[in-house]
Amino acid sequence: MKIATAAYPLDWFDDWAAFESKARAWVSDAAEQGAELLVFPEYGAMELSTLAGRNVSIDLEQSLHAVSERVPQSDAFYAKLAAEFSVHILTPSAPVFDTDVHPDRPVNRTRLIAPNGKSAVQDKQIMTVFERDPWDVATGSGPLKLFDTSLGKIGVLICYDSEFPLLGRALIEAGAAYILVPSCTEALAGYWRVRIGAISRALEGQCVTAMASVVGNVDWSKSVDAGSGMGGIFGPPDTGFPSTGVIAEGILNQAGWTIADAPLGEIEHVRKTGVVRNSTHWHEQGGDESTIPVTYCDLR
Repeated sequence: MKIATAAYPLDWFDDWAAFESKARAWVSDAAEQGAELLVFPEYGAMELSTLAGRNVSIDLEQSLHAVSERVPQSDAFYAKLAAEFSVHILTPSAPVFDTDVHPDRPVNRTRLIAPNGKSAVQDKQIMTVFERDPWDVATGSGPLKLFDTSLGKIGVLICYDSEFPLLGRALIEAGAAYILVPSCTEALAGYWRVRIGAISRALEGQCVTAMASVVGNVDWSKSVDAGSGMGGIFGPPDTGFPSTGVIAEGILNQAGWTIADAPLGEIEHVRKTGVVRNSTHWHEQGGDESTIPVTYCDLR
């Protein structure tokens, strides 16, 4: 299949129509280039806070609530676009207040939407220092998810989660061939930490990882005021894949899609006939990822 992963700038919206116009333009652009799976970045939804005005968007706590209130509406619009353009969309992640998870703090949540209207969410599992204090974002609910789609089996590791090998391995053991890594990193070092995590998970799992980034600076937020990164699609540096493991990458801090083919057959082939067999030989090192549960989600 063909994956599109975003280097996504955050914008100011004067009204809801401005958001819809931007979302439609991004989705239609990727679809016109043949993309079937679109990956938006972590905290890309923070731009929705601008709809409540600058006094809200620049306030750490108020911005969380303002975005959360808009998520059902934005999810519905992305679902409409997924159906219209016949694509799967991983939505920009957002702080979401969900009392089933935590009585008064938000989780960092993204949603994978299939063109048939089915969808399911993935919450971030491990919070960064900033998310812990001062933002106080709660640990995500329940286990990791394995999304079974018409494109293949997909897992999601939101930004910092990609830097923890056992989370990635739990998804591989559950059957994932693709791991999506939406990210929001302020500094170049942060971008490279997540990128190295994404590449490492591709090597260990002999799978394809797709990293999306927030890019650019804004003056209306204290949480996502600076973004550094680019889109990237990675695989194991082995049979059927580039020797560098880099299938495609964008240009640092340049907004737009990075798009590449990542056929499921190539993943299956390298796992069976690769020069090395990292995925098969994982258990020989000891350790146990079986304590990390994964829930099956049928989006077919």
